[in-house]
Amino acid sequence: MVVNDGGVRVGRAARTEDGACRHLLVWRAGPGWRMVSSAVLGGGLADRAWVLNAQVRPGYSRMDPDRHLAELAAGQGLVGPGVGLMTAAEVDDCTRAEDGGVTALVTTGIGVALWAADPAAAPVEYRPGTINILAVVPAAVADGGLVNLLATATEAKVQALLDAGYDCSGTPSDAVCVAVRAASSEGPADPFGGPRSRWGARLARAVYRAVRDGAELDRERRARGEPESHPLTVPGCRLPDVRGPRASAAVR
Repeated sequence: MVVNDGGVRVGRAARTEDGACRHLLVWRAGPGWRMVSSAVLGGGLADRAWVLNAQVRPGYSRMDPDRHLAELAAGQGLVGPGVGLMTAAEVDDCTRAEDGGVTALVTTGIGVALWAADPAAAPVEYRPGTINILAVVPAAVADGGLVNLLATATEAKVQALLDAGYDCSGTPSDAVCVAVRAASSEGPADPFGGPRSRWGARLARAVYRAVRDGAELDRERRARGEPESHPLTVPGCRLPDVRGPRASAAVR
């Protein structure tokens, strides 16, 4: 079953925290969505109604990020089960790509790059520098296929980082959320989510493009210096939809 929902509308909100205005990305998905995520809030596989991606200060050290995200979600009027992601990267520089109805929205911070299986790597403390990926598929996919979509998104992320010139598989705190339509009586759910399946191939291309654009944008931002934070929230900090000049071009 494919649902034409008119696109994924992600808004930008803001709050004052740690002496500065911090922005958040909010997708008010509503009912009828099933998500799989590695997020600290709402992780796992379940029906979810919203996704929040919150920017926090560099050097963030709270040990209860799930509680913090729940507080931020409540402040945005989000109710019911949802997914909360966190990053110290600039959420204003989110990148977006679309392919065949699949949408990928990515925030990218590659301050702590590493290879996942590096035998010499020492444990590092949690730092939300982070590549956060939200991928939305407008069709019902079985739970096994949904888990496979998460793996496909991760594979596409690594491919994009390599092609952007990074020698890493990601950062220690990367998170992924993949949303599909919940199954209904209108038709069977697609059982597949690998990179050569119908929806997996589209998701892979969208995630690849959004991550590669985000990685290149992150490199440019670090070369010119991180932007200064502003102390107070102003009307321009809030946007009903982050689609705009900085969004990635559609993948064709």
